[in-house]
Amino acid sequence: MQLGINLGYWGAGMDGDNLAVAQEADRLGYAVCWAAEAYGSDAATVLSWVAAQTERIEVGSAIFQIPARQPAMTAMTAATLDSLSGGRFRLGLGVSGPQVSEGWYGVKFDKPLARTREYVEIVRRAMTRERLTYEGEHWTLPLPGGPGKPIKLTVHPQREHIPLYIAAIGPKNLEQTGEIADGALLIFPSAEHLEETTVKYLRAGREKAGLTLDGFDVCPTLPLALGDDKDVARLADTFRPYTALYVGGMGSAKQNFYNQLAQRMGYEKEAAEIQRMYLSGDKQGAAAAVPQDLIDKTALLGSVDRIADRMKAYAAAGVTTLNLAPAGFTLDERIASLRAGSEALERAGLA
Repeated sequence: MQLGINLGYWGAGMDGDNLAVAQEADRLGYAVCWAAEAYGSDAATVLSWVAAQTERIEVGSAIFQIPARQPAMTAMTAATLDSLSGGRFRLGLGVSGPQVSEGWYGVKFDKPLARTREYVEIVRRAMTRERLTYEGEHWTLPLPGGPGKPIKLTVHPQREHIPLYIAAIGPKNLEQTGEIADGALLIFPSAEHLEETTVKYLRAGREKAGLTLDGFDVCPTLPLALGDDKDVARLADTFRPYTALYVGGMGSAKQNFYNQLAQRMGYEKEAAEIQRMYLSGDKQGAAAAVPQDLIDKTALLGSVDRIADRMKAYAAAGVTTLNLAPAGFTLDERIASLRAGSEALERAGLA
């Protein structure tokens, strides 16, 4: 199992520290550094900045939002980043959510699975550097009856095949991801529930494509907080607002993928209460309502040995790249968490 680092969203007040964290991860031998985007910083610019100031670590978008870019533009960006980084780019895609898609980009959040499938097909076709044509439900290239003509990408990617990941949570999206992608970007993964909530759907998709999970990158992100094992409850409190935001506030009352995931993990009543409180404006109450057990199952908390044991459980559950989001109020604390992750991987015998 490899380790990655997830910097999250740029512009959250830790930008200078984020670069130092990425550089330390590069020095420690982490495999990949991911950056996210929502409605603030864009991931492509951040990844260019990180790639220019690191040497070996790969850089990945977690995610480029599908409603934000036409697929041909994403192919251009992927090819450019791969070329500039010397073949170190991984392309992560996702549909975002209805609030961002429709409120920020003005793109209807309809038929996300079909839209994702067509998007991936166009991106991959464009990056073959053949003349681009496509006829689908959501995109037709070139547009019929106009001056457009089939053209081809002029930039040469460093690699013939750039790894493509999809952020997936729901069963249907996971199955399609297994079918059409090279890896899955996951959030709030529990090693104890990974087979039933995630891996079985990825496997079904691979089988539909005539493939196995061999070579497919199961790639979750977990927060990491280093401390004494007797302080696990306190460490879990660090992530209460984060968990409450996703389980309670991402999406609407009818459509929250993270809330549905928590329910599939057995927290039906708790997820409903967190969402009720969060959407009513009681964010502190929602955070307090998050079960410690849910946080402990979806984060790495405690000593290096405890973290190593959890890493073993994730590797046994099928994780191939474990992305860490190291917690800390200072750069030194985040670097210490990053180093603890590397040490824990070695103690677990997974390096």
